[in-house]
Amino acid sequence: MRAAFTKGKGESLVIENVSEPSPAADELLVRVEACGICGSDLHMVDSMDLRDSVLGHEFSGVVAGFGKEVAGFAEGDRIAAFPLFGCGVCLDCLSGRPSRCAKWQLTGGGLPGAYAEYVTIKSRQAFALPDEISLPFGAMVEPLAVGLHGWKKTPVEVGEPVLIIGAGPVGQSVALWANHFGAREVVVADLVANRRALALAAGATSTIDPADGDVAEQYAEITGELPRAVIECVGVPGMIENALNLARADGHVTVVGMCIGSDQITPMPAMVKELTTQFVLFYREDDYRLTISSLKNGTIDPSPLLTATFGLDELPGRFDALKHPTTECKLVIEPQR
Repeated sequence: MRAAFTKGKGESLVIENVSEPSPAADELLVRVEACGICGSDLHMVDSMDLRDSVLGHEFSGVVAGFGKEVAGFAEGDRIAAFPLFGCGVCLDCLSGRPSRCAKWQLTGGGLPGAYAEYVTIKSRQAFALPDEISLPFGAMVEPLAVGLHGWKKTPVEVGEPVLIIGAGPVGQSVALWANHFGAREVVVADLVANRRALALAAGATSTIDPADGDVAEQYAEITGELPRAVIECVGVPGMIENALNLARADGHVTVVGMCIGSDQITPMPAMVKELTTQFVLFYREDDYRLTISSLKNGTIDPSPLLTATFGLDELPGRFDALKHPTTECKLVIEPQR
């Protein structure tokens, strides 16, 4: 089979031919039909030496084989992959939070991922994908679940406005869910005009260009009040402090953007305002279930976020291009093309 391998810190991905993996007793062999490129993949390649690794944790596919201990799956079943798994027996695993397990692992983040034609996963990582959901949308279940988890961790009342900082795939996902759950105003701030336009298509009711002036003042002009709930979805140094400065007294900041490098904040302004802050990561299994159910029923529509699909041969160039300013949002690889 063909797979895209990392070749060193900051280097381009390389497509190579390797042997097809064989599933262990409790695993599925999945023919990868769609896999999204995640911003964390870009960060990992640029900041870590992941030589000869296969990334890709946002994926869907078809069961192509399984181990002798697997029950409940048949060849040809369509699945959306939950890339996290733990020991399977601790309280966190049993409650659907494997990212809290002391032994948690990530497919595509240490274990071979889905930038490949085939991948193996634990059978408990597979969620049935209804026929109503396309396989590219199946690959978007993971980033949509990230946005859902971030929204659920944000203390807002139905009908309350919210400020989302950043209109990349994560910010777009949060905006989609905020709209779905009844936020009165979903205001998204981003410097890139195309991303602001995508945000309006995905669920934002208004957008702000930070280059036009103070973001909090622009938000107040739209909503009639300063921001109380701020969701940071950029993940670069300086953005947490920016979000803390934007929130009004007794406000709340949810940090969803994944900042891999070190960052620094000045605590005193946030202390004076007595802000609460929630850092979030990944999702729970019930976030996956709700995302899949909502996609099946058509109650959420992520189509504005899917800006391109392409075959494995295009992946290295597309991956490198995302490291620079772009009009793209969610890019999905179709390895079987």
